[in-house]
Amino acid sequence: MDEKPKDLWKYDYKSQHHVTIPTIDSTIESENVDERVVYIEDLEKRKQAYGICGECKEPGTGRDWCQSCNAKRFKDNFKNWTSGNKVIDEFIQQSQLNAVHHKKYLEWIPYEKFQNIIYIAEGGFGKIYSAEWPEGFIFYWDIKNQKWYRHSWNKYALKSLNNSSDICTDFLNEIKSHLQIYLEDIVQCFGITQDPNNKEYMMVIKYYDDGNLRNYLNKSKNFIYFNLKNDQLRQIARGLLDIHNAERVHKDFHSGNILFEIAPYISDLGMCQPANTKQTVKEEGIYGVLPYMAPEVLRGQQYTKAADIYSFGIIMNEFLSEEIPFNDIPHNEFLAIKICKGLRPTISKDIPKLLADLIIKCWDAEIKNRPTTKELYQTLDDLYSSVKNSEIRFQIEEYNKIREEKFKNRSNEDESKSFKTHPQAIYTSRLLSFKNLPKPVNSSDLSSFQFSSDTNYTAQSTSTNPISECLDVQLSELELNEIYQDSEHNIE
Repeated sequence: MDEKPKDLWKYDYKSQHHVTIPTIDSTIESENVDERVVYIEDLEKRKQAYGICGECKEPGTGRDWCQSCNAKRFKDNFKNWTSGNKVIDEFIQQSQLNAVHHKKYLEWIPYEKFQNIIYIAEGGFGKIYSAEWPEGFIFYWDIKNQKWYRHSWNKYALKSLNNSSDICTDFLNEIKSHLQIYLEDIVQCFGITQDPNNKEYMMVIKYYDDGNLRNYLNKSKNFIYFNLKNDQLRQIARGLLDIHNAERVHKDFHSGNILFEIAPYISDLGMCQPANTKQTVKEEGIYGVLPYMAPEVLRGQQYTKAADIYSFGIIMNEFLSEEIPFNDIPHNEFLAIKICKGLRPTISKDIPKLLADLIIKCWDAEIKNRPTTKELYQTLDDLYSSVKNSEIRFQIEEYNKIREEKFKNRSNEDESKSFKTHPQAIYTSRLLSFKNLPKPVNSSDLSSFQFSSDTNYTAQSTSTNPISECLDVQLSELELNEIYQDSEHNIE
């Protein structure tokens, strides 16, 4: 009698972190490769995992997803839906015809498919709503039942773009960025819908319960140990690496655009553009969140991958120190000048020296001195993988000890007194305009830059800061003269 084959079959496969999108002139390559062990009961699924479609028996593009078969299914369904906009219809159709993975297609999702739609907040470029979508997104084709298998999260976020009722390239470019970049550590876009009341188009993405990085730190009921923080920073760096491997730059990288649900995910790719495209700085200024912007960008120079690295350094210090950068002073031209002259947020003494040094390298005034994204990720990955150096272990233990004590003290404080921001400290992207800023330099003594701040201002959350369409702050003639005279030799 023949031995009955085992129900579970074990095999290894490699999942490449890159795809090619034929409709978009970009091949995304990455050196990241995952080694995974998977158990599959169904023979057809095993074939798919090896790249063989369970239906057509032809080489597929991955487990549970045959690009050729699914393209036919999508195409047959084109007649059953329309957004009412030819540009959007063709955009979605092309994504479906060329999707090589369930994260690489879009759907037109009728607004009535959503339930319990609730306004959440307004950002620099649009509004955010939460909603339920019971049907959920397509995950794979169920061969046995001959239908799409759909998966639904508890909540989704509907993100509108101001004035998108007249569909614009900015809206489609943001969605295109989601299709071009590997999405392991980046927010996925499931499709497009339209608000029937104001006719504005909306991106449909997952809703992240822990909010952004600042919300995650503020709301955490448990102390976040160093090893977890380092792992999360590693994941953020890996997401940024995927963006840069796609030869793109984020251009609006700050803590508000890092969303958490246990793990961190990079969001808001609206400003994300090809890294090799020359930037045309508009006469009216540049967009961003001042404390996170590299000094060369403040001066109107081309945005590069190195500018994203600078922003990562600010984010990294904020995450480890749990201090909001420049929260007690106005975000105005005076701050922009000081940043160009070398001012940076304070680095907590309890941060391990290896990471403190990495932070300083990230926000170096000289672009060439900043690490590459690969070097940044490798440093964090090496530290996460193994800490053999006894001195580093000691520093990590001290960090945890000091931070845990601060966490306990914070938990006992009145929440309204825990975090205060100056009324003119604004953490949403806005239009900034500066003229004749000094040439960026590093400061040998950051403590020499002291700001006087009004201690009688009203405490308010960064999420409720007013959104300004442009920066219109006037310094006194005496202040400006003193600043420019002091740095005259550094101005190009």
